[in-house]
Amino acid sequence: MSLIVMGISHRSAPMSLLERLSLDTSHKQALTDLLLAGEHVDEIALISTCNRIEVYAEASTFHGAVAHIGDAVAAVTGVDREELNTAFYVHYEDRAIAHVFSVTCGLDAMAVGEAQILGQVRETLARGQATGSVGHQLNLLLQHALRVGKRAHSDTELDRYGSSLVETGLDRAQAHVGDLTGASVLVVGAGAMSSLVATTAARRGITALTVVNRTPERTSRLAAATGATACAWEDLPAVLAEADVVLSCTGATDHVVEAEVVARAVEARDGRPMAFVDLALPRDIDPAVAHLPGCLVLALEDLGRDLSEVSLGGEALQQVQDLVVAEVAAFLLARRQESVGPAVAALRQHAAAVVRTELERLDSRMPGLDDQARSEVKLAVHRVVEKLLHTPTVRVKEFAAAGRGAGGDYAQALRELFDLDHAHVATVTRPPRRGGAGDLR
Repeated sequence: MSLIVMGISHRSAPMSLLERLSLDTSHKQALTDLLLAGEHVDEIALISTCNRIEVYAEASTFHGAVAHIGDAVAAVTGVDREELNTAFYVHYEDRAIAHVFSVTCGLDAMAVGEAQILGQVRETLARGQATGSVGHQLNLLLQHALRVGKRAHSDTELDRYGSSLVETGLDRAQAHVGDLTGASVLVVGAGAMSSLVATTAARRGITALTVVNRTPERTSRLAAATGATACAWEDLPAVLAEADVVLSCTGATDHVVEAEVVARAVEARDGRPMAFVDLALPRDIDPAVAHLPGCLVLALEDLGRDLSEVSLGGEALQQVQDLVVAEVAAFLLARRQESVGPAVAALRQHAAAVVRTELERLDSRMPGLDDQARSEVKLAVHRVVEKLLHTPTVRVKEFAAAGRGAGGDYAQALRELFDLDHAHVATVTRPPRRGGAGDLR
């Protein structure tokens, strides 16, 4: 079994392609089910955000898994397989582990250091655990990744230097409409990103803050938490006319801010400029709004270009990179040690069964043996077996930890030398199946 990461992100594809790869909840489940139905994959975790879609897989074959993942993504998204191949990247084993840890830390984010990915990885793990798509190996990987991500933000200077999509959007909007402390700012949506938007706006001293969302309860909750005004969804056209800056991030599949509605708002504003920051994928704001007089529209792709020009402080970046390298080594060490664990456990179970059988034979042949003598014999036999097993069990763990060959080779040697039950060991090392290296460019 091997770990594979295969995906497409803002680093390998334009936002126009990522927009077409955006998945809602039902599509995420459909893709997960399709992936698990293949013979080459045993565990699956799916990361789908506004700037990446990645499949983390525990696979039985490399090439078979890569082909299956690519075909499954094409089938669920409707994007041509050949087009996907121009943007797919693949990481294998230690490079895959390093990639997962880097993503969780925020090193691979559009806004380097963005902490939102931590919550997205946590949700991915919880969803995989609930549906059974995440087994023992991916559970260990993602749990470790979350610990690494938390350490990146608590033990390094990452947060000090990290730039935010929201901050960048607000800065660009301010350059267009003027000082935001006296501006009217509208937040469309009330999810995790919208909450970040509203919180960031309030922290910057914006007091004329309004929240609009389809769900009244969530709208009221977010407004109360940030000192904003909550408005009903049907009031959006009226609120738009008053807004100097609009930041939108909903889960809608169509535009929620239409050009026709904005055009009427522009007419009522007497030439005052408007800025629109679209943080959604697919886009919330009709791109045609950009052609209206006085309107600036910023999409994720625009913000990404801005952020690519902002370099993270060298010391902070090196701290996080060093952390990732150290944690990859620690994870590989733990995994190598664990790889021989089932074989060692099976060896000890086998030895215990042999001892039990021989002691029962002794009882049948010497029924008159008194209790004290029987106890001494049992103790002596157990000591002999323990001494005989001690060196091979310790040594095999040391060899695996030192990376002297694949840990699985030592486990195989134990099985062969001691004639252990292969099926029994396999049930410990491989989860039950559900259902039925490089760049690809």
